[in-house]
Amino acid sequence: MANIKSQIKRNKQNEKRRLRNRVYRGSARIAVRNARSSMESGNAEESRTAVLTAISALDKAAEKGVLHKNNAARRKGRLMKQLSTMGMQIGKSVKAEKPPVEQPEATKEAAPEKKAPARKKPAPAKKPAATKAAKKPAASKTTKKTTARKTTKKTTTRKTTKK
Repeated sequence: MANIKSQIKRNKQNEKRRLRNRVYRGSARIAVRNARSSMESGNAEESRTAVLTAISALDKAAEKGVLHKNNAARRKGRLMKQLSTMGMQIGKSVKAEKPPVEQPEATKEAAPEKKAPARKKPAPAKKPAATKAAKKPAASKTTKKTTARKTTKKTTTRKTTKK
């Protein structure tokens, strides 16, 4: 057991964080397990929804810092790959469910036409470094001399003001 107050406090904080992190880690683990078991059963729609919930749980865990973002991305990629071997892709099935949204005719006519994006101009060529280096030392020498003179004047003025 720790004797130092800061270490006692640190232990309490770590215990609270551990319990908080367990919730997110456990929910992600359970969601991934459910997704894998539903894919093994062969039901396409059930497995698709299970994979979506697993992806959501992994994203939450990564957002909270419980899982590293690359770890969560790797797990999501493996789930998606396994789902695609079943012959089902999440992006295509979601688009098929949503009917196309039609805009009213008044808004179609009033919408302005968009211009094509402008190309970026090439960056201007840099000046040679030799000219810059030659100018800098001369400027720094003059500033050092002036600062040295000012400091000597200040010391003499302070002595004369005391009488």
